[in-house]
Amino acid sequence: MSSWGELLGREHRAAMTVMAGGIALFAVNVYLTTSLLPNAVADIGGQELYAWTMTVFLVVSVISSMLVSRWLARFGARRAYMLAFALFTVGTAVAGASPTMTVMLVGRALQGFGAGLLGGLGFSVVRLVLPAHLWQRSIALMSAMWGVGNFVGPVVGGFFAQIGLWRGAFAALGAFAVALIAITARALPAQTAGAGDAGRVPWVSLALLTAAVGAVSVASLVTGPATWVLMAAAVVGAAAFVGWERRAESRVLPAMTYHGASPLRWIYLAILVVAAVSTVETFLPLFGQRLGGLGPLAAGFLGAAISWGWTVASISASGIESDRGRRAVRLAGPIIVGTGLILYGILQRDDPSVLVIVSWYAVLFFGGCGIGMAMAHWFTAGMRVTDDDAQAAQASAGLNTSQLIANACGSALAGLLVALGGPDTVGSARMLSFGFAALAFCGVAVALREFAVDRRWRAMSVHHG
Repeated sequence: MSSWGELLGREHRAAMTVMAGGIALFAVNVYLTTSLLPNAVADIGGQELYAWTMTVFLVVSVISSMLVSRWLARFGARRAYMLAFALFTVGTAVAGASPTMTVMLVGRALQGFGAGLLGGLGFSVVRLVLPAHLWQRSIALMSAMWGVGNFVGPVVGGFFAQIGLWRGAFAALGAFAVALIAITARALPAQTAGAGDAGRVPWVSLALLTAAVGAVSVASLVTGPATWVLMAAAVVGAAAFVGWERRAESRVLPAMTYHGASPLRWIYLAILVVAAVSTVETFLPLFGQRLGGLGPLAAGFLGAAISWGWTVASISASGIESDRGRRAVRLAGPIIVGTGLILYGILQRDDPSVLVIVSWYAVLFFGGCGIGMAMAHWFTAGMRVTDDDAQAAQASAGLNTSQLIANACGSALAGLLVALGGPDTVGSARMLSFGFAALAFCGVAVALREFAVDRRWRAMSVHHG
């Protein structure tokens, strides 16, 4: 039987549905909400709080993602997932029934807490309930859910907004979450061996990292000198977080992240770079409408082109099993996405021809392939970095935390680059494209450094073994 056949066969299908479904729920919710918020604001008011609906969701999801390993150790796989789905469902119900934008923000916070747990649980539980030879395929499938969410979310949200029933979109999302609760009850074991030790909650680390992520998120909502002050505060907060974690007894990330020869810190950094680059899709529909004269749906598919490439490459590259092949994919990913963004920037112009507009979709799909192939294999590399069960659970949860932090930071960076390239739209599009391409190529240097560290780490492991 092929590895795909085994993964999706009777023995593992239900568990895989829960893990992939949790990430799909997260991803669909992000894009569904952005597509229907204008209608919600028109109905319940609160225009001044519009941008905070995403900021609150992202910041709270980062906080909960840092608690995943402790949540899993305390409740076991089944209860951990059911509680996370339940929190998300309650938050969705509150958001869907909200009479004011203030209540909407409460619902979004609850959604964020549940979503952050769901994202991290997938990458922690997979190594506990599936055999090692299926990890790469399962990670690829879960990673592909972000691409699926970027397509399904706007379609579902846009449909309900179009017919004047924006609350119905939240009802559909809640029904999906409830269905996953029912599947979880029979798909996962109540207790999972190797889930790790719950330990004490690292409150100082949580506070420092939350402050840093919050500063970045708020920086994307303001203009002028305040933006740069908040970005500087975020850098200071991140440095303080690392400094504290290095000597703390209770940490968010495993001790090997900060000490010794482990490549884990470079794996986290690689995920931060690639995931941050993926947030370029935020402004693509805007450029499509202003430069290409595209309608909202056609312009929305510019962002979807990246997601389709992400999904296709994530699945197709998952069969690479050799160490050399995995390294090649992790190195090629940032090169491909960087090249795609450079081509997209070059193609930006006023009154583009049909051929140029079609080329936008092609080069964005190409760039998305680089994101998909790299992300899936970087996540698997992080899961394989240690055989210690407790540290492995913590390391796996940290992979999702890195991605969520990158999403928040990348969105803020995108806003800054667009502002710096303005007021001309072509200038903004090129500044964003070339800036993020440069960031992607930084991922090449990170990958090469990780390869060198990993070789020494493996040699040390063999020697001590």
